[in-house]
Amino acid sequence: MEKLTFYALSAPEKLDRIGAYLSERLSRDVARHRYGYVCIAMEALDQLLMACHCQSINLFVESFLKMVRKLLEADKPNLQILGTNSFVKFANIEEDTPSYHRSYDFFVSRFSEMCHSNYEDPDIRTKIRMAGIKGLQGVVRKTVNDELQANIWDPQHMDKIVPSLLFNLQTGEGTESRSPSPLQASEKEKESPAELTERCFRELLGRAAYGNIKNAVTPVLMHLDNHSLWEGKTFAVRCFKIIMYSIQSQHSHLVIQQLLGHLDANSKSSARVRAGIVEVLLEAAAIAASGSVGPTVLEVFNTLLRHLRLSVDYELTGTYDPTNIGTKIIKEHEERQLQEAVIRTIGSFANTLPTYQRSEVMLFIMGKVPIPGLLSAVTTGSGPEGNRMIQVMLLKSLRQVTCGFQTTNMLTALPNSFLDPLLSFSLLEDPEIRLLVLEILVSLIDRHDNRPKFPTISIISDISVLKLKVDKCSRQDNLFMKKHAQQLYRHIFLSCKEQDSTQPHFEMLFVFLALISMELANEEVVVDLIRLALALQDLALSSEENLPVFNRCAVHALSAAYLNLISQLTTVPAFCQHVHEVIEMRQKEAPYLLPEDVFVESPKIPQTLEKSEEAVWFLQTKITEVLGGSGYNTERLATPYIPQFTDEDRLSKRKSVGETISLQVEVDSRNSPEKEERTPAEQITFETLKNTIVDSVGMEEQERERRRQVVEKFQKAPFEEIAAHCGARATMLQSKLNQIFEITIRPPPSPSGTITAGYGQTQSRSVPVYEMKFPDLCVY
Repeated sequence: MEKLTFYALSAPEKLDRIGAYLSERLSRDVARHRYGYVCIAMEALDQLLMACHCQSINLFVESFLKMVRKLLEADKPNLQILGTNSFVKFANIEEDTPSYHRSYDFFVSRFSEMCHSNYEDPDIRTKIRMAGIKGLQGVVRKTVNDELQANIWDPQHMDKIVPSLLFNLQTGEGTESRSPSPLQASEKEKESPAELTERCFRELLGRAAYGNIKNAVTPVLMHLDNHSLWEGKTFAVRCFKIIMYSIQSQHSHLVIQQLLGHLDANSKSSARVRAGIVEVLLEAAAIAASGSVGPTVLEVFNTLLRHLRLSVDYELTGTYDPTNIGTKIIKEHEERQLQEAVIRTIGSFANTLPTYQRSEVMLFIMGKVPIPGLLSAVTTGSGPEGNRMIQVMLLKSLRQVTCGFQTTNMLTALPNSFLDPLLSFSLLEDPEIRLLVLEILVSLIDRHDNRPKFPTISIISDISVLKLKVDKCSRQDNLFMKKHAQQLYRHIFLSCKEQDSTQPHFEMLFVFLALISMELANEEVVVDLIRLALALQDLALSSEENLPVFNRCAVHALSAAYLNLISQLTTVPAFCQHVHEVIEMRQKEAPYLLPEDVFVESPKIPQTLEKSEEAVWFLQTKITEVLGGSGYNTERLATPYIPQFTDEDRLSKRKSVGETISLQVEVDSRNSPEKEERTPAEQITFETLKNTIVDSVGMEEQERERRRQVVEKFQKAPFEEIAAHCGARATMLQSKLNQIFEITIRPPPSPSGTITAGYGQTQSRSVPVYEMKFPDLCVY
């Protein structure tokens, strides 16, 4: 062998002759089953190949590959493995010159076939499969950097390579847990086909350039489809974790786009398949955070929201195809699981985005929610129930997006176009939707993670134990509160008036009030919040509101807990003392007015609320006095809080328009200075408004009908009739004008004198200038 190598190195032009001779010998030995000689010839070829890296190696390689092919075509597993090992050694050689005429198509097909080997003996089967995987790895290495080679990324090659790797990755899943620990296993047994496959798969993906990612991922999606592997989730998730971690991070958004496209393609598949794809998206999004979600951020959310809406429709109609009922029976719980998965995925995507993009996404989702009062514009095929479900689902998605949302400038993050529709939902009758709105507002305002410190409503004697993070209110926050504070107070007030509010609602309202006090409060806001708390107490005392006893006690308890908190935040000793005294008095006289008795599993509340003595109420006069001494605006404190009513009340079905308007008038009159003389407001009642609306509707109908008739007449009537009609109108107009002129123009003192009418009456007539008879002296 040494002599042969020396000869080949000293006379490189003889290499191709040596290769041809060895290859001829080897073919003969394979045919005659002389396997010993086969091994010797193969080893000689290997050693010559390793030794000679000169430029004339190309022709020698042809002979070598012909031999490897011969071995791979043989039936004997040992020969196949021998051929593969030689090929792998060759694959690791870096050639100096590219080759124009080599083709690896046979090797891709043969190695893929070996990966699926079903040989009876399990040990030999494993060896053949591992040889196939190594062979594929060799082909990839050899071709991926060679521009002149047939492109390994072409679908015809990828459709063989990728499924072969996934097949081995999958079969290795079950056996992995049973294999001995690495310490007990000998060196030889350490590597299982699954581990080798994973290494090979990672290497393949790591070499994929921007344009090739799609070709590499498509066969993965097809394999998972063909073998129903989405439903188990674990394998699909594992595959895509390998993909996401292996490819270059700047390409990760391509994989996500392909997954979204695949989700669209499977829109009529079973809920479990879609849920599987969504779960994979969830994992992929978490990994893609380090790179980028890509240029089409809103497209991602658009697709997910579309599937959420589809799922709601499927759940309500009970079929995937309304035209052909009974095609597939839908399981509601599976659709619910899918909806939860989509919502989680939306949250996961949002977490990867910077703040400014998250604000855009929040606006985008809000634009998809059917707004009450405008339902006709966006009704789904499934009617009001479908709209309600979509509202709930989209608000849940919004809640996920706002989790952990932290912005320095609330004004830009929460524009009117987002806040107004969101607050209009808190007027709806549906308690679930109202609770979701409160949760969204809380997570938007909570920028210092104070939310978890208020698990329940309670009277905390010393809030320093909570270790609250209170930040100085910034200029932007002050502007935000100037613009939106009244809206927020109003919604807190109206939420307390709702009869179907439950314990979670009051707990969220308490947290909301507490967070406003800590995150967005300047002196003016603190005063307003105290006025609001006192207004809530008055609301619960008022007999006009038909609130159930539980709600009244709950509002009292909420007001007490909040005043206890704000008094300690303002650190005015006299204020704290008054609040403390009232709470102590309540503990003795009326414990049902405190959260500890109301917000428990079985609330201890009386049948009816009696008028209690003054000592158990927080007094506006007393609070104004103590806070005025500390420099707070006493005039503002002494004014009771009245909620402002706005256009949103139209959207709430329960509040009548008349009530809103009369309250609006009342608010205006309260806010006006006494000195100004005001014109008495016109008495507007519900009846007048109703008549106005009904009349205007009737008038519109008539007008529309009249226009239709005119258009129809001009389209269908004969020309003569139209001409006569227009002529008649012209003469009618002229006669009217003549009448008007007769009335308005008095006759001038005319030399022509008066004209006597037939019946002896003198009739004045306007004489045109040219008919007047002037005296000679007047004519020039």
